[in-house]
Amino acid sequence: MVEEKVKHVLGLSGGKDSSALAIYMRDNFPDLDIDYFFTDTGAELDEVHEYLLMLEGYLGKTVLRLDPDRDFKHYMKQHNNFLPSAQARWCTVKLKLHPFENWVQKEFIENGYHVKSYVAIRADESFREGLVSKKDIETILPFRDAHIDKQGVIEILANSGLGLPKYYDWRSRSGCTFCFFQRKIEWVGLLERYPEKFEEAKGMEKTALSDGSPFTWSSSESLEELQQPERVSQIKADHAKKLEAAKKKKKINPLRPDEGFVDFDELYGQQKVCLACHK
Repeated sequence: MVEEKVKHVLGLSGGKDSSALAIYMRDNFPDLDIDYFFTDTGAELDEVHEYLLMLEGYLGKTVLRLDPDRDFKHYMKQHNNFLPSAQARWCTVKLKLHPFENWVQKEFIENGYHVKSYVAIRADESFREGLVSKKDIETILPFRDAHIDKQGVIEILANSGLGLPKYYDWRSRSGCTFCFFQRKIEWVGLLERYPEKFEEAKGMEKTALSDGSPFTWSSSESLEELQQPERVSQIKADHAKKLEAAKKKKKINPLRPDEGFVDFDELYGQQKVCLACHK
């Protein structure tokens, strides 16, 4: 009987969940030969790339960078200069899913491998499902199987010595700098920390609107409107109120100070974001 050839892969976004899963798999299944990969859209924050380098040091393995054939602006032109949205996530399909599926198909499936893909869906995310791929890929959810929730993820990162990526100080997750899932306070953070990236996003939005796009990057207002000083002040004030209220409700164990971490999902509600980009 011929033994089945199996290839194990784990996608990293630079976010807390996928990073914690990589650490968890390395620590608990050291004999499992996993190929770690990151699909680079060319539009991620510098902090994402810095964190991936730190993660490589912990894992003792190089994270493969998958490169889409074309950049975001190329595919935006293919979509009549319309911006992506929660209803039309062509950016995820073109820049994340297709490069992953093409890599798996050419490197493994065509060479007779059965592919097992490990995805960082937590035990407290019952509404999420793993990638349903057109390719012959088996999705495995270790965190759900081990009953690891968000607090468990934070503890894994803390115990590894890596901690949370720096951008969690002002942003809820990884992904492109102009992601439409960003809350308004995150657009303000981009404006203040990466003004050139904000201007790039604003330019794409102006092009989209002039060509009839029904969407702006942020709901109900353009980035031109959002960046006005009085609007920025209002967004910051609203965010500060939410943060203060959330901190008052949160009971902190002095022996586990990381439990005091308040993320944006707690303030604004959990979004059904793209797993390939943000986990």
